[in-house]
Amino acid sequence: MKLAFRSSTVVLLACMASVSAHAAPVPPEADGIALKPARSISALAAPVPAGGTEGQQIFVNSTGSVTATYQGSGASFSNDLYLMLDASGKPGNDSNPANDILLFNSRSSSVGETRDLGVFAGGTALPLRMHVIDTGHDYFTGPASLNPDGEFHARAQNNWLPDTTLVSFEDLLNSFDRNFNDLSSSFSNTIAAIPEPESYALLLAGLGVIGALARRRRKLDCPAGDY
Repeated sequence: MKLAFRSSTVVLLACMASVSAHAAPVPPEADGIALKPARSISALAAPVPAGGTEGQQIFVNSTGSVTATYQGSGASFSNDLYLMLDASGKPGNDSNPANDILLFNSRSSSVGETRDLGVFAGGTALPLRMHVIDTGHDYFTGPASLNPDGEFHARAQNNWLPDTTLVSFEDLLNSFDRNFNDLSSSFSNTIAAIPEPESYALLLAGLGVIGALARRRRKLDCPAGDY
């Protein structure tokens, strides 16, 4: 009788140990140990354009609509992404951030969230600005000279998906860790490129010709002695 009781007790204790091993309690959320659902994990996997794509600007590929999609963030800071607009509401940098439109925030936006930017003519440049809320710094796509530390803070990869550009930012001054994973987004119907110096030369020459023609027309339109 005693032997049978001891055997049953041993079996019961072994079963309890097995169940305990397979059902270890999850640490309470208040202890800061349990993982919060999903967001922080996906943020660490934010896609980043390949190296060598720094300084590229984003252009509309062909006349039509452009859609921005939030792709994630691995940032500790809270960052806002803006499409820069001028006073007339067209894409451009007029140094007035009040004209810009907010696209995404690295903490409140969900991966896969989209924003319809509207319809643009092919070749339109889409300048982007990332504002770091924690530090107050602003960083830009395009030339390093636009940034407060004179370094590149954005990458833009052409054809990340068909007809889609992937853009990501670095949010630390002096590009401290250079991981460029602090806010990633993609833009449909766009390409990424660095305008060649010849393009700037042609633009300046064209502006000079237009200015000369305008001055000549004003002279022809004015009666003699009025100028």
